[in-house]
Amino acid sequence: MHLDLDALKIFVRVAELRSFTQAAHQLGMPKARASAHVQKLEAELGTQLLQRSTRVVRPTPEGEQLLKRVPAFLAEAEEISALFHASRALRGRVRVELPVIIARDFVMPRVPELLARHPQLQLDICASDRLVAAVRDGFDLVLRVGPVNEPGLVGRRIGEAASMNCASPAYLRQHGTPRTLDDLRDHFIVHYATDPVPVFEYIEGQSYKELPMRSTVTVDNFDVYEAACLAGLGIVQVPRSAQERHANKIVEILPEFVARPVPITLLHTHGRSVPRRVRAVMTWLMEVLAPTVSAIMSAR
Repeated sequence: MHLDLDALKIFVRVAELRSFTQAAHQLGMPKARASAHVQKLEAELGTQLLQRSTRVVRPTPEGEQLLKRVPAFLAEAEEISALFHASRALRGRVRVELPVIIARDFVMPRVPELLARHPQLQLDICASDRLVAAVRDGFDLVLRVGPVNEPGLVGRRIGEAASMNCASPAYLRQHGTPRTLDDLRDHFIVHYATDPVPVFEYIEGQSYKELPMRSTVTVDNFDVYEAACLAGLGIVQVPRSAQERHANKIVEILPEFVARPVPITLLHTHGRSVPRRVRAVMTWLMEVLAPTVSAIMSAR
C-alpha cells in the first residue's frame, strides 16, 4: 500500500480545523482538490476517516486513530527528506503573527537578512495585539505574550517580561500618588480589552491577586494602552522597557505590588510535522528575539 504524504497532510489539517473549506484555504488549494485527496486516502485505507455534514467535519473513530499516528510519521518523512535535500532552497509562504511593537521595532528591520538568506521564501507578517486563533486563522507561527492555553500549539519559551505600575505626572497631580493598595479605590486603571474586567494585578507573598478598579477607557492595542497612560487616563501595568521609551513622561508607583512576569513564547501550529520553511523561520525569530527579550523587555 502506498500512502500519499500530501493526502495525509491534508487529512490532518482538515481534521484539526473541522473544515474542508478552511483547510483548503490555508493550504492554498481548491476545496474540491482537498476533498479528492482525502477520498483517495479513504479508498486506499478502505475506511471512512471523516464524518461530513453541512456544518462540521469530524474524524471517525478510525480517523482519530490515524490522527494520533500521522504527525510522527510525517515528521519522520520530513527528516528523511531533509537528509537528502539539505541544500535545497527553502520556498513557500510562512504566516507569522506578532505583537505590533515587536513586529515594528525588532523583526521588520531584520527581515531583509532572512530573505537574503532564503530568496524564494515568502513571509506574511500580521502585526496585531489581539489574540488570534492561530490554527483557525492559518498562521504557521505566533508569538504569545502571556499564558498559553491553546490546543494544537507547540513552542519554545523565549523569556519573561518584568512588569511595572506607572502613571503620567499629570494623572498623579490630579488624583494623587497611591501609596497603598487601599489608595487604589480612588484611582482609575486603563482597561486592556483582553482582560474581562478592569483589574490591578499584583503578587503578594506567594499569591497572585487581582483588585477590581474603575476605568473610563478600554483599549485593544499596546501602543494605545501606553498612549492612554501618557494622556493621563489612568494607571497601566507595562513591561519595564516602557520606562526607557517614555523617560520623564511616566512615573513608577507601588513598586512593591507588581504584576507577575509575563511569559513570552514562540509557537507553531504544525504539531510534530514542521515544514522546513517553518522551522527555519522559527529558528531565525528565536535568534532575533531572544536577545531583545533578555535585554529590553526583561530589564529590571
